[in-house]
Formats: sequence, C-alpha cells, structure tokens
Amino acid sequence: MHSIRVRQNAKIHFASWRILIRKSYDLQVRQAENRRLCGNCYCKDCEGYICINEMGCLLNPNRVSAMFELTLQQNHLRHIRFHDLRHSSASLLLASHVPLKQIQEWLGHSDFSTTANIYAHLDAASKQNTAEAMLHGLGLEEE
Repeated sequence: MHSIRVRQNAKIHFASWRILIRKSYDLQVRQAENRRLCGNCYCKDCEGYICINEMGCLLNPNRVSAMFELTLQQNHLRHIRFHDLRHSSASLLLASHVPLKQIQEWLGHSDFSTTANIYAHLDAASKQNTAEAMLHGLGLEEE
C-alpha cells in the first residue's frame, strides 16, 4: 500500500488532521481493494495519485465537471462551476472564523492577497456584525 504525502509545516487543526488521516486511509484501502480486484488490468502508471478511477487511471477533469453539472441539474440547483466550490469553501471557512493565513495554506495559494481579495468573501452576517460594531464604536447603537 502506498502512503499519502502531506505537506510539511501545514497548519491544520488537530481535528482536521484526524479527518484527513482517516479519509486518506479509507482511500488507500479502497484503492488497494481495486488493485486486487483488477489484477493486471489495474493502471500502475498513476499509483500514489488520489484522483483516480476504479481501474487506477487518472480522472479526467472534464468528467468531474460534467458529473458535477449533472448533479446540480438532478437536484434543481442553479449552475455554478466546479471551481466555484473553492471560493465557497474559502468563504465558509472565513465565516467560521478560520484565519485567512490558514485558509491561504489550505487552498495552496502562494500569495496571501489571492486568498483575501479573490477567494474569501464575507457573508451577510459578517457584514451585519461589522455595521453593528461601527454603530457601537460611534455610540450610535439602537436602544
């Protein structure tokens, strides 16, 4: 069985590490079972990769996007690009008070401003909290 490499010095909360390790282990077990079932038909060129199909071949990014689009349609959800999930995850992490630096590292951005200016968007509750803080700071809060 192959190991999953995790980037050194990544700052991930301990609970996240447990989830990451568990998911990585589950993936390794599933891939090992697929290798066993497929025998010589299993694609050995992509061993160690995470995004592979049951036969061990790399997933085509267009297929992932197409399956995502189909899932949206089947569930009567509005169209978004698969890539937009990166923006959504950054915004959800920010709304959960995860520091921007940690979000930057999670997304793998080398430049902090990419995360801050392009990916992480404030939700309505955060904007409301900011407005209320300004009113409080100015002594204008409602009674």
